[in-house]
Amino acid sequence: MSDDISRILRQWEFDPNTVTTRIIRGEDGRERVQLRVDLGLLQMELDGRPDGLRPENHESWFEYYQRLQEAHDEAHLDSPPFELDREACQRLWIESVQYYHRYLCFWHLKKYEWCARDTMRNVRLFSFVREHVRNDGAKLQFDQWRPYVLMMHARAVATPLVALREFDAAIGAVESSIEGIQEFLEEYRQEDRADECAELIELRKWHQTIIEERDKSLAARGEQTADMLRRELQRAIESEEFEEAARLRDEIRRIEPLGGAESGASS
Repeated sequence: MSDDISRILRQWEFDPNTVTTRIIRGEDGRERVQLRVDLGLLQMELDGRPDGLRPENHESWFEYYQRLQEAHDEAHLDSPPFELDREACQRLWIESVQYYHRYLCFWHLKKYEWCARDTMRNVRLFSFVREHVRNDGAKLQFDQWRPYVLMMHARAVATPLVALREFDAAIGAVESSIEGIQEFLEEYRQEDRADECAELIELRKWHQTIIEERDKSLAARGEQTADMLRRELQRAIESEEFEEAARLRDEIRRIEPLGGAESGASS
């Protein structure tokens, strides 16, 4: 078998204007995700570390350093806190970029649950680095991307909820990421630049759109319910079931407090 991938690249053209990605089935029968880049392609596992490696027999370097930190804190209660060194930061940075490539693919493939999983993983990683790195430059190397990852996480969680018309849950997911970005700005004393934060602007705009869509949906459902009740009211009046008619009229007034139901019922 040739190691040359030219044929694959010719059959799968690179488009600089979009994210070109797909899920393929490997020779071993397992699915993997591929990302076309200008000079070739990236191939990643769907689960675990994207490159399929298990550093120090752990799922990832992140998991490995979490275990080290837990063991250190348990064994050294009165010692200085656990600290990530330069090598650890380099390993974690390279790993976080792998997860970025994969969650970007998942987003464009509409694999929202997997995108949410990987974005939250990087959010947790950034928090771990903030807590265990003293050097502000090393900390910011990771944390500068927090608003973007929070935005992508909100998108991945809320998009399928909106499709299911679970508007309140979607609004809650977006609000959680908005709060997270606001906390980021506060931590770095950048509150006065909130109006310049692209991620915050986009989420606030989308938040309002979802609220408007929810309100339209509620109004439509209320109108459908009112129409059904008006038909039942008409039947009750024609059957001289006046107690039932009175109950239905009260229910219609509750749904349509401005009294539009009465004119509909009398027609």
